[in-house]
Amino acid sequence: MTLEKRVKPHVAAITPYKPGKPVEELERELGIPEAVKVASNENPLGPSPRAVEAMREAAAGVNRYPDGSCFRLRTKLAGRLGVSAEQLVFGTGSSEILELVAKSFLGPEDEVVCAWPSFAMYPLVAQGMGARIVTVPLDADYVHDLPAMTGAVSERTRVVIVCNPNNPTGTSVGEKALTRFVEALPADVVLVIDEAYHEYARRPDFPNGLDWVARRPATAVMRTFSKLYGLAGARIGYGVMGAELAGYLERARHPFNVNAIAEAGACAALDDEAHVARTLALNREGADSLSRELGALGLEVTPTDANFLLVRTGAGCFEALLHQGVIVRAMAGAGLPEHVRISIGTSEENRRLVDALRVFLDRDAPRASGGRS
Repeated sequence: MTLEKRVKPHVAAITPYKPGKPVEELERELGIPEAVKVASNENPLGPSPRAVEAMREAAAGVNRYPDGSCFRLRTKLAGRLGVSAEQLVFGTGSSEILELVAKSFLGPEDEVVCAWPSFAMYPLVAQGMGARIVTVPLDADYVHDLPAMTGAVSERTRVVIVCNPNNPTGTSVGEKALTRFVEALPADVVLVIDEAYHEYARRPDFPNGLDWVARRPATAVMRTFSKLYGLAGARIGYGVMGAELAGYLERARHPFNVNAIAEAGACAALDDEAHVARTLALNREGADSLSRELGALGLEVTPTDANFLLVRTGAGCFEALLHQGVIVRAMAGAGLPEHVRISIGTSEENRRLVDALRVFLDRDAPRASGGRS
């Protein structure tokens, strides 16, 4: 028996998301001890000790279902963000918020407009609903081409996504450019602003997506506890939006989707401002020093507003670094075959990375030639 004739064609056509290689897998495959992973934009300091303790305590109660409304986290976060509790929707990472938008607003023949390359889940959630993804190439500096995205909006467009800062490039759009773009959108098109990395942005005119939630009802801002707060393994994120839009997403959300351990960790993480400050300081220092060192090696480094760097190394870098026990993220699947994405790690991890790149470049120097792809 085969299911080929029964599965939905748009689901069968999806290429599954491939996460970065785990450290344990690399050590097992190649027998390399103490491998370094700088591929998935995780917090190199780990979660707040307060969060770890809170999650440990919450584990004693996992025989009970979690609070399906995330009341504690909802109340704390609403107060911090200056929004009403009804404007928050929680999910297993911010990716689930995106999926809830897709379930609520997309179907066959509908269109989603986004920049490309950007977060790999955007095409997947659109295709999963039978919708068409309309990708608009980034400009020459790997920044969202917002005028071109405006031109790509059609009568079939139901959702538009802006990833700010953008993954995998680390680039961002400023407040004036975003304002011109949003004001040109039809009022009934759902605008999703993905701000998974917004805490790391350093440009002075970086826009706060929450301003648009207040001004434009069909706007959702996605944020996460996976990056700055170091809770990637706990899988918890949230969306901020108008109460009407949140109500539709709540209809599409599964009950008890956020587990009790994740909620406890997120609540505690929000209160550990010292850990957040250490994380941001480490990221700033690492971004600046890595950019200088990689530039000195003759590599093209895209300026970043995130916790990672897009680096043009030439082909073959990903595999070469694996054999030195350093895991980065290959960008061939995003249409950038000569680039890798490098997460900013601890000073020791950054040193391992630079040393491994130096070995790679010394072996095959012509691959490090500059210029845009």
